[in-house]
Amino acid sequence: MSDRKYRHRGYQDSEWEERERQRERERVRRDEERLAPKGRGLGAPTVSVFRCRVCGEKQPFTSQVPLEASCFKCHAALHSCAHCVFFDTSAPNQCLKPVLTRVANKNAANACQLFAPRLVQEFGGEELSLKDPRAAFEALFRKK
Repeated sequence: MSDRKYRHRGYQDSEWEERERQRERERVRRDEERLAPKGRGLGAPTVSVFRCRVCGEKQPFTSQVPLEASCFKCHAALHSCAHCVFFDTSAPNQCLKPVLTRVANKNAANACQLFAPRLVQEFGGEELSLKDPRAAFEALFRKK
């Protein structure tokens, strides 16, 4: 007869410590995978640009937008509530800042003192030509 009190596997097992070390290594590996950056383009250089909300055309203004500025493509007013960073349709008066007078037409030019252009982050770097599909293909599968 055996000198062990219980015969099931794992009781007084010298492999127990090794299994615990293996579990700890797996936990650490899962945590590292969870914290590692994911997704396409994370860590890629980005640039802030100001785009027209009507047509999406890139505008040259980044910090100050003149009152009479308009889009080069669709001629929409750029100094308007719709192009402001504080514009929110769910907020009171559709502005995140407290405003005294309500602006009725959010797409028309106005002289709001709180206006700040809404900048978006885009991938920086070289621009690809859509005219040459071979160059676009090569750029897509280029090794760095």
